[in-house]
Amino acid sequence: MKMQIIKYNSVDSTNNVAIRRIKKGKIKPTLIIANSQKKGKGQYGRHWVSYKGNIFITIYFNLKKSIGIKSLSKKVYTLLKKILEKFVNEKIAIKLPNDLLIKGNKVCGILQETINHNNNKYFIIGIGINLIKSPKIPNKRVSFLQKYNNNKIKKTDIYKKIKKNFEKFI
Repeated sequence: MKMQIIKYNSVDSTNNVAIRRIKKGKIKPTLIIANSQKKGKGQYGRHWVSYKGNIFITIYFNLKKSIGIKSLSKKVYTLLKKILEKFVNEKIAIKLPNDLLIKGNKVCGILQETINHNNNKYFIIGIGINLIKSPKIPNKRVSFLQKYNNNKIKKTDIYKKIKKNFEKFI
């Protein structure tokens, strides 16, 4: 299913943008891209550190089928892992509930939410990828994708792969 792309220079949170769009009736499957986030969201209400130059996107779509969220989440992690492995020279591991790791270092966080609106259920997938810089977080091992590739990784290449693969997925 085709996804539209919406780009923003700066947002509070790409997931919040998705929620607002759904509530306004803009329900077509969408990939939201932002150059920066002021209030990036992490798991359990934590803040996602959003350094400029990294990747902040959200995908949302209508959940038409009765599918278990746990099963859907597993498919999302696996798909993103396969996509990102195309850009690095290392294996990527999944650390539940929401991290992708290289050599034990977090390079990607995934925040999945559902929202009910007008008797429909929507699945929202927020993806934060440390592309060129990683935050310093006490007691956490963090890294960035570019460290594991000798060539420059282009954001647009990652966006295209994510869009193409998620269009097949949904």
